[in-house]
Amino acid sequence: MSSHSPNVIVLVGPTASGKTELAIDIAEHFKTCIHNIDSRQIYKYMDIGTAKPSKDQQKKIKHFLIDIEEPINHMNVKKFQRIAQRSIKKELKKNKLVFLAGGSGLYMNSITQGFFLPDIPPQNNLRKQLEDLGQQECWDLLKNCDPISTKKINFADHIRTIRALEVFYVTGKPLSTQKIQKPPKWRILELGLNRDNLKERILQRTKNMFCTGIIDETKHLISKYGSDLPILKTIGYREAKDVLNSKLTIDEAIKVTTTKTIQFAKRQKTWFRNKNNPIWLDNKNLLKDAIIKIESFIG
Repeated sequence: MSSHSPNVIVLVGPTASGKTELAIDIAEHFKTCIHNIDSRQIYKYMDIGTAKPSKDQQKKIKHFLIDIEEPINHMNVKKFQRIAQRSIKKELKKNKLVFLAGGSGLYMNSITQGFFLPDIPPQNNLRKQLEDLGQQECWDLLKNCDPISTKKINFADHIRTIRALEVFYVTGKPLSTQKIQKPPKWRILELGLNRDNLKERILQRTKNMFCTGIIDETKHLISKYGSDLPILKTIGYREAKDVLNSKLTIDEAIKVTTTKTIQFAKRQKTWFRNKNNPIWLDNKNLLKDAIIKIESFIG
């Protein structure tokens, strides 16, 4: 690849690993902005439950791809890819270095690896029928119509399982046969963040979320968009909703959310090892190690 190709730095890592703070420190050092790659931080009014960079942090460093969509409007990978690519190309015209940070591997790789997905809009009636069937039966259906996808999608990933079935039933072709990859002409350095004390960090962040207002945030989302808002089914918001409905106490919600988040973080780490293979940073001095690796990369 040409030495004149744009330099793109990517910081990946599981939830609660400290990506936001480290990304801001890196961006300050290299005087660049941050393109945030997170599948929930793209939505407005979802600040606490998604651990979105604070207003002060966003004033400190310009963040792109945050608060770009109403929670009622579903954002799929194809749409996000289009928005993100446009934003990154615009930034590359102004800066020689672009910095991406986030924990949503699929969203990240749609940009850095340039794969294209079929532009099929959500089929709400079909999704409802599939959800009623349950994950096991949906998985069995997918194994019959698109066995290759079942090797790439985790069995517990109900959302991607339904999406693969949705694509098959609408197009008559397996999702696995419709992906086309066209990597961008960038020089990409992927850095990975993986804490030894991740479980403790997840517990502490979950406690902070429930102490600083995720329940009120969930209440606001329900009042604005209704209790059936799909995004409220995601980790943290589902448990906050259960607190509001007196199905869980706050202590129980913290315990359930922590357990689910640890499981999610484990899946993220597996993804990054298998799909990205980043250069993992030294936990003893993350910022110093990141700066050394980036400076070596950009020459």
